[in-house]
Amino acid sequence: MPSVLISGASVAGPALAFWLTRSGFEVTVVERAPGPRPGGQAVDIRGVALDVADRMGLLADFQALEVGMRGMSMVDADGTVLMSTTETTFTGGPTDSRDIEILRDDLSDVLYRETVEGVEYLFGDSITALTQDADGVDVTFATAAPRRFDLVVGADGLHSRVRSLAFGDEAQFIRHLGVYLAVFSLPNHLGLDRWQTFHQFENGMAGIYSVRENTEARGMLGFMSPPLDYDYRDADAQRHLLADRLTGTGWEIPALVKAMWTAPDFYFDSMSQIKMDAYTTGRVALLGDAAYCGSPLTGQGTSLALVGAYVLAGELATADDHTTAFAAYDAKMRPFVELNHRLATDWQGERPPQEAIDTAARALTLDDYAVRTPQGATTR
Repeated sequence: MPSVLISGASVAGPALAFWLTRSGFEVTVVERAPGPRPGGQAVDIRGVALDVADRMGLLADFQALEVGMRGMSMVDADGTVLMSTTETTFTGGPTDSRDIEILRDDLSDVLYRETVEGVEYLFGDSITALTQDADGVDVTFATAAPRRFDLVVGADGLHSRVRSLAFGDEAQFIRHLGVYLAVFSLPNHLGLDRWQTFHQFENGMAGIYSVRENTEARGMLGFMSPPLDYDYRDADAQRHLLADRLTGTGWEIPALVKAMWTAPDFYFDSMSQIKMDAYTTGRVALLGDAAYCGSPLTGQGTSLALVGAYVLAGELATADDHTTAFAAYDAKMRPFVELNHRLATDWQGERPPQEAIDTAARALTLDDYAVRTPQGATTR
């Protein structure tokens, strides 16, 4: 039974584990956090990723957890409504589309639930070294004893540790898009009813939207800037940076800044893309944001992760060797990735036309890989 170590337990990692275990692989997932990570913004499952969710048998589960936005408003610094619509939202697009808008942690929880019995999860640990040869990869962990695996997959995000160890320094691959964004939970103090409200100010934007049947909300704070030098693991330093940038701004921004100091799931990072000439090297592969982060500006990061997991697992399950599988994975994903990356770069910070979003989201045809169920039956 081939053994695969996956680094990262958010979306891409558990999605890959879901498919690999059904094809007879022995899967271990290592995650730096002590458990499934809470928080995160509302993310989208659209286009061909909906087909992947359907093949997983989880489409209804994801639909049941939709945030269900009714519409959005834009307001000025005093809170005066400048526009309001029930036809579209800033985060999810047309309200009448088939797309699923779901909180990142809700999506992750479903994937964890569906894989926890057949996958070994190592929470609170991380990879510190990789040494590969023709037959396998020796892995050193921060806490666990060293182990050897047939393959290693980095699904560990924009600042991937696996990518740094196997491919080199992040600076070679990251492309900053000129925006920084913070997302965090807070009480629904505006009493929003499945609604989102945004305010644009000079070189930035703030927003609040209700989630989980209006029992809580997510706050967003963003600003435009050239690359900044900061520690992406130092949340307090990031909070100070954000507070300094937003001093003197209006609307609900002071309340959002106050809320971020105590939010347990505060997240802050640059809007950046990862550009790589190859998604694999030897026995190591990258998946999701680690390989081809498009940034939240594309709205396609989650869909790329789900589709990439399906393609990579399918190629590994059907190819004669990992070299052939990795080459096919790269060849099939690359045009899809590049078209979706353009959603963040071709419209100079504006939301792309819906036609362009729909075209990019559908720009890959899924192969019908044979996948064995846990009981051993083969399905297509």
